[in-house]
Amino acid sequence: MVTSFKPTFVSDALLKDAAYVNGKWIKKSEQVFEVTDPATGEVIMKLPDQDVEIVDEAIDAAYSAFKTFKNSTVRQRATWLRKLYTLMMDNIEDLGKILSWENGKPLAEGIGEIKYAASFFEWYAEEAPRIYGTTITAGIETNRVFTRREPVGVCGIICPWNFPSAMITRKAGAALAAGCTIVLKPDSQTPLSALAIAHLAHEAGLPAGVFNVVLSHTRTPEFGIKLCESPKVRKVSFTGSTAVGKILMKQCSSTLKKLSFELGGNAPLIVFEDADMDKAVDEAVACKFRGLGQTCVCANRFYVQESIMDEFASKFAEKVKKFVIGHGLKEGVTHGCMINPKAIEKVEAHSKDAIEKGAKVVVAGGRLPDLGPTFYSPTVLSHVPQSADVASQETFGPLCAMIPFKTAEEVVGYANDTEVGLAAYVFSKNIDTIYTVSEALETGMVSCNTGVFSDSTVPFGGVKESGFGREGSLHGIEDYTVIKSTIIGGLPKRM
Repeated sequence: MVTSFKPTFVSDALLKDAAYVNGKWIKKSEQVFEVTDPATGEVIMKLPDQDVEIVDEAIDAAYSAFKTFKNSTVRQRATWLRKLYTLMMDNIEDLGKILSWENGKPLAEGIGEIKYAASFFEWYAEEAPRIYGTTITAGIETNRVFTRREPVGVCGIICPWNFPSAMITRKAGAALAAGCTIVLKPDSQTPLSALAIAHLAHEAGLPAGVFNVVLSHTRTPEFGIKLCESPKVRKVSFTGSTAVGKILMKQCSSTLKKLSFELGGNAPLIVFEDADMDKAVDEAVACKFRGLGQTCVCANRFYVQESIMDEFASKFAEKVKKFVIGHGLKEGVTHGCMINPKAIEKVEAHSKDAIEKGAKVVVAGGRLPDLGPTFYSPTVLSHVPQSADVASQETFGPLCAMIPFKTAEEVVGYANDTEVGLAAYVFSKNIDTIYTVSEALETGMVSCNTGVFSDSTVPFGGVKESGFGREGSLHGIEDYTVIKSTIIGGLPKRM
């Protein structure tokens, strides 16, 4: 079994054991829930499993704070966001250790996420002063028309465990830049990263009630209902499964909230025979096994042209065999553990199904009981049939399933044969192929000749049942604003 790892922090101030509401740390609760190290099962911290009334308190605080925060100058909001960015970078080692400890990903990957997360505060510090309106030539000669973008109001933010820092900042950064206040519900498996960011928001000087974090494990559905049905909350942003997104959308219908959802994916990665083989292999490995495959945009289906299938699979396997799996905080480890033992079951089910339907085993992989119940060595399969479950269902784990194809038309048909459409990847040296295939794919994002595209400048989001709305980029702030049109009539005719 993996031995206990308790990181040493420069400052323990980032480790919080309470909710953060209206500028205060609140522990009141008759129950607690445990945050555990997924690699060892050891308890990291006990947090209050709060009653649903804490959500009402947080909403009321955010609603009250919004009345003044919405009128803060864009330069003041930019200053707060820039301070948050600086504080995250100043504390990057501690934040990375907290993230790795509660999530299980390697420390290097955790620190990489903190850099990515902080970049959204930096980006939106620069975007806050650029929330522009428009002037419009009216159809009536004596009228004048102009618009301005106003903050939508209190925003409920519900985040997942797999990116416990970045999923917060790319939502909160845009909301704060627009002049909105927020109530954040982090996943109960990884709440410590959210509380650390709340501590930094406090240190940055954000007014009380602007940034709130509520905590619960057993009452998560009730917390969601509160955020969705409260008339004081004017927007909900959620990252998670499509099934839960549909539930939240129904709950929000009673108040017709503004919504943005980043939901499930089933990303195809397509490798054409004219691709740079070594480059494609390196990028595909990075894409597939970031977070050990527990990301919404990692490649789930590998479509490899028949003529290069065996060579690609062999080179890919050699890279995978060099992985060092272990506790994320142990030096030299390249890949950590799964979030919980249940996550492994789907990997095994998809592997078994594909093999029974004719797939070839390139790297067997499997559980690593000597390390612990959450450790799994990646499985690589080639010549997987399109009829396999992995072709139509998201595995969300370390299974690489390579499906052969012959033509561009065939593979586009395979790739689009799904109800979701978040990300896709295309590898080819032929610019005609890159253009035509990327345009034909039914996804919100297409990454060409690179397996990792995470960047605060990129509009992030999907189509179909992968959700709607965009996070990051110049478009990310739009979902946190509403357009107000002002019409001035009865003016003199133009001279």
